Amino acid sequence: MTIQFKALPTRDVRALQFGGPDAYGHTPERKISDGDGMPCRHCLKNIAAGDAYLVLAYRPFPDLQPYAETGPIFLHAEECDRAAETEGLPEILESPDYIVRGYGRDNRIVYGSGGVIPTGAIAARAETLFERDDIAYVHVRSARNNCYQCRIERA
Repeated sequence: MTIQFKALPTRDVRALQFGGPDAYGHTPERKISDGDGMPCRHCLKNIAAGDAYLVLAYRPFPDLQPYAETGPIFLHAEECDRAAETEGLPEILESPDYIVRGYGRDNRIVYGSGGVIPTGAIAARAETLFERDDIAYVHVRSARNNCYQCRIERA
């Protein structure tokens, strides 16, 4: 099976970059990167030292519901190109491990699908999860802070 890592949609990111409200209705905060651990969820690259970035609340789900987690993410403050959809690990996944968790078509967590997975095993874990009919997509989240990193779908 082939999988694809997916970045945030450009339409949503541009709205935020131009001052649109985040998931809590607030204007994203603007900061300057020190170059350490600021992963942009749109280009899926780290934000370089000296570059402006946004900190904002993001909810990677279409509707409010009990499983619709909202949390902080970073984006380049200026326009960047959306990462290509590929089966290769995105540059931002540089920690030793991540939470990898499956979600159903109803956008709820599929219990028993989540775990802390070594970074090099993320793709294989996603492929295993996609063997199940009840998994519609997978999230990759920080194993330390639970922050949303990216989404994985069947190709």
